Amino acid sequence: MRRRVLVARLDSMGDVLLAGPAVRAVAREAEVIMLCGPRGAAAGALLPGVRDVMVWDAPWISDPAPAVTGGRIDQLIHRLRTARIDEAVILTSFHQSPLPLALLLRLAGVDRIAGASVDYPGSLLDVRLRPGEDLPEDIPEVDRACAIAEAAGFPAEADRRLRVRDVADASALVGDGRYIVLHPGAAVSARRWPVEGFAGAARLLAESGRRVVVTGAEGERDLTALVARTAGPHAVDLAGACDLRLLAGVLAGADAVVVANTGPAHLAAAVGTPVVSLFSPVVPAVRWAPYGVPVALLGDQDAPCRGTRARDCPVPGHPCLAGVAPAEVATAAIRLADAREAHPIDTKDGAIR
Repeated sequence: MRRRVLVARLDSMGDVLLAGPAVRAVAREAEVIMLCGPRGAAAGALLPGVRDVMVWDAPWISDPAPAVTGGRIDQLIHRLRTARIDEAVILTSFHQSPLPLALLLRLAGVDRIAGASVDYPGSLLDVRLRPGEDLPEDIPEVDRACAIAEAAGFPAEADRRLRVRDVADASALVGDGRYIVLHPGAAVSARRWPVEGFAGAARLLAESGRRVVVTGAEGERDLTALVARTAGPHAVDLAGACDLRLLAGVLAGADAVVVANTGPAHLAAAVGTPVVSLFSPVVPAVRWAPYGVPVALLGDQDAPCRGTRARDCPVPGHPCLAGVAPAEVATAAIRLADAREAHPIDTKDGAIR
């Protein structure tokens, strides 16, 4: 009987997608149960190698954080015991600790736990990487996750590009012909390019003969409507129209995607689509830029907000992104789209061939 290994990544969609290569490494040797937070669960279900997804809202990860109650803790411990987990690999970013979850896993009877911890873990971790010592700090999140998995005994493949499975056919939504996707929203306001910039880029793309498809969540209809309206009558506004599988299909069919540092940027990478990344340096691009696809990284990476991890812009005028011109974005998108047309990528099942 194969071992049952819990792989935990408790934060958002993009973080879970970046864990994909590490998950595949574990899945080659064991049955993988993925533990995700509510914002990342749908992405966990799309990762190749995941047998089942367990969802739990961690009080030390989510913002706003749920209350810590004995009932919620007992519920997770019961679910972990019922799942008969043999061992666990806890994937975290540099600013997160694996120790709270490791404690709960110990209480659930998990015998072997791996993670990366700056703090002394005592008996909570059996396999420990020390960030800044035997785990470099400034590496892509994909490589960090793979390093944790490898330390636990699950070496990654040489090809660490992101992948997703069960990508939906989005042709009925996007219509006929080639297109470029603009995704103007972002869950964290400090990472958003002003919507006027997206509207300007949409107009320039339409004037160059490019068809524009605008994506966004249900609550972002005002943003997407403005961008689509500026792009003219042939633009398609898909706000609120896509679950994650369908959004993956929309992004897979695009020639390029224009998006901030937010989950759909990593979903685009997972289906092999080039990304114009409007990247606010509140977190380092070396860690969170789209991975494994052609990328045009725009934004002042030396702006005063650099490294602050701010959710709301701490600098008047939002200089890191406000200075990016729509023409610069449109030019980058067209360049990536032309390169993709010249060198097509097979994205069947989200894999890059």
